Amino acid sequence: MNKYKILLLPGDGVGPEIMKEAVKVIDTLNSIDKSHISYSYGDIGGIAIDNSGVPFPENTSIQCRDSDAILLGAVGTKKHDKNENTLKPETGLLQLRKSLDLFINIRPIFIFDSLIHSSSLKSDLLDNLDIVIVRELVGDVYFGEPRGFTGSENKIGFNTMKYSMDEVNRIADYAFKLAQKRKNKITSVDKANVLEASQVWRETVSELHKNNYENVDLSHMYVDNAAMQLVKDPRQFDIILTGNLFGDILSDEASMLTGSIGMLPSASLSDNNAVYEPIHGSAPDIANKGVVNPIAMILSLGMMFEYSFNNKDISSLIKKSIGNVLKAGIYTQDISDSENFVSTSDMGDAIIKEIKQNV
Repeated sequence: MNKYKILLLPGDGVGPEIMKEAVKVIDTLNSIDKSHISYSYGDIGGIAIDNSGVPFPENTSIQCRDSDAILLGAVGTKKHDKNENTLKPETGLLQLRKSLDLFINIRPIFIFDSLIHSSSLKSDLLDNLDIVIVRELVGDVYFGEPRGFTGSENKIGFNTMKYSMDEVNRIADYAFKLAQKRKNKITSVDKANVLEASQVWRETVSELHKNNYENVDLSHMYVDNAAMQLVKDPRQFDIILTGNLFGDILSDEASMLTGSIGMLPSASLSDNNAVYEPIHGSAPDIANKGVVNPIAMILSLGMMFEYSFNNKDISSLIKKSIGNVLKAGIYTQDISDSENFVSTSDMGDAIIKEIKQNV
């Protein structure tokens, strides 16, 4: 069995709490000889600012490059909200993504049968829900230059939204290849009716489709319509391909199809690096209260086994174990419809118990 070295970045807010539960799963899998994973810890975000003065320290950058994969908790603190942009916790996350060229972001949208009642949509819209959002992660308005502020009495903030053909080509190529392993269907989401960056996006995706992937069913959809269609008829989608900004918003919207943003994992990939993290934020309002849902964090660990370690069996074991726990009526506060819910730690323990029983 291969040995792997991973870096744990708990981060801020609820990050350390959910990371603790993921570590319990790693330790369990190691103890029953299902994995050989060693791990070390690093700082990112607000805790990194506190300890090192910057949100993405050089030492963390070195640790990232020296690891087979990275597991990330969450980034963001109220304490540092008013810092200048270069010293905001979220800047550390953007620097991590850019430094490792993590241009592929994969966000699977699915629902456990026992949680259909937790969704705000009717259950007949959610049966067999299985969407993958493929989001470009290191371009668009989050990284575009120039950006900044001007003026004093009438202060103006400005950002640059831009995409090159090369940037669009490489994320679209990944999405088309993924589509060939699924249902041969992609919906590319943009705002090409008003944005030049989106016009380049649509033209490039269409050209790549014409030249290399005509067997894939490609459709285009404006982002505002896509947002509406996600809640009107989510099962019409299989793969949603979109840019950084639109993908950020649509994936958070889609998370509520599953009942809670605390349920969904993600993978951020490049040719040589990978970061796995839940899609929810640091949620400082519930930090250190023992109520945060660790399932998205543990599912992110499952994605690590599948995408970085080529071990879909362990990924499936983790997902099955979580499904069994939920089927037994064990819920955290965010997915419970009553006053009966378990703590973060108790949920982690219940999942570990199921893993041991299902090995």
